[in-house]
Parts: sequence; structure tokens; C-alpha cells
Amino acid sequence: MIIITQPNTTEEQINRIVTRVRDFGLDAHISRGASRVIIGVIGPESLLREKPLAAMAGVEAIVPVLKPYKLAARDSRGASSVAIGGVPVGEHEKVVLICGPCSVESREQIFSIARIVKKSGAKILRGGAFKPRTSPYSFQGLREEGLRFLAEARAETGLPVITEIMDPRDLSVIEKYVDCLQVGTRNMHNFSLLSALHARSERRAALKIKNAFAGHCRSNARAWSARICSTDVSRRGRRRCGCAHG
Repeated sequence: MIIITQPNTTEEQINRIVTRVRDFGLDAHISRGASRVIIGVIGPESLLREKPLAAMAGVEAIVPVLKPYKLAARDSRGASSVAIGGVPVGEHEKVVLICGPCSVESREQIFSIARIVKKSGAKILRGGAFKPRTSPYSFQGLREEGLRFLAEARAETGLPVITEIMDPRDLSVIEKYVDCLQVGTRNMHNFSLLSALHARSERRAALKIKNAFAGHCRSNARAWSARICSTDVSRRGRRRCGCAHG
């Protein structure tokens, strides 16, 4: 953990911070820059979480060195791949295209698109049976009928299918038809939904998590927040989970 001091922090304030850190049984190393001092803290970060260091005079920020998404990070797990209906997706695998309509509107539509997807070389078919809409008057999806159309298209083309889940009450129906569940942008911080996805014993389908709404690309907030979400599901034991950005 790193403690960043304010530019106008006095030596007395710095000494108080260091003394407090060492009182907790941790080591403190001071690094002086041109305008501020950085104090490196060595030891279990859990000892500091309940300590009010951030409120001390002279402290500008406290930055954890280890990633907050430890279970999902490659540092903890290494490179991994996820199998979606027998199609491997991961760092050391070939690029896999997932193609299909945003919404399944009819049997003829999804079959026609599935054949095009297959012919184009894509490996996985996507399609929405439960559609999140801003307006209650807009098309909300075909629900289970749309899932049946996806399963029939898979039987004809051999393409695994992926669809979005928005409500844990739909899980028992959706998992009967698809190879991968998608948690969309609106729900990637819906931890009640994520918990429900991993409480089931079957764990038949893989899971794809999309990035959240974020505005600043330089902060890499999308990748960070998606991994936070992935950590929540990894903590519950699921390893067939991947993050999608963009």
C-alpha cells in the first residue's frame, strides 16, 4: 500500500503518519519527490483497512499496490481459457467471433442469420431472447420461444449460442437452451444477479460479463470495473467466466 501526501504536508505530519503505521506493526518507507512525499507501507493490507489513515492530516490518497480484483486477475490465476460449447476462448486461443442479432425476432430471422454467421467463419451465435428496453412499449424479446429458436439454430449449424440474462428468476429456463450466459452492461454491477448465477449446482453454462458504462478511457475504468465484477463471481467458485470489453 502507498500513502501519498499532500504537497504542503509538513515534516511533523509525515512523522505522525509514519509513527501511526509502525504502531500498527507495519514497516514504512519514505520516498521524497519534488513536490510531495510517498510512504510505502509493507505488511498485510488487512491491518490497515479499519484504520483511519486517510483522515490524518497531510494524507492525500491511499493507493493499494495489489489489484482489488485478485481472484480474477492473471497474477493470481495465470492465463486461462473458457470453453463455450466446445469452442475455446482465451489468451492463447485463436480469435473467436461471436455474431448474431441483438434480438431474436422470429425463427426465420435467426435461422437465416445463423447460416450467414456459420458461412462467414464465426464460431458462436449470439441473440437476445430477453431484451432490456428503456421504454415499456418497445419489443421486450420472445423470451422462451426465442430461446427455442436459438437452440434449433444451434442444432442445424453446430454453433454454440449465447444470450443475455437480466433476472435470476429466468435462469432455470435460459440455462436449458444456451451454452453461455451474458451479463450485460446494465447488470454487471448487479451482484444479486451474479450471486444467483453461481449459487446453482449445475454450472452448465459459461458466463460472459460485459463492461460497464464509463466515461474516461485513460483510467481504463471499463476493464477495471469488469474485473471487479468477475472477482465477485470467482469468489463463489466459478472459473468459467470471461470479461468482454468494448
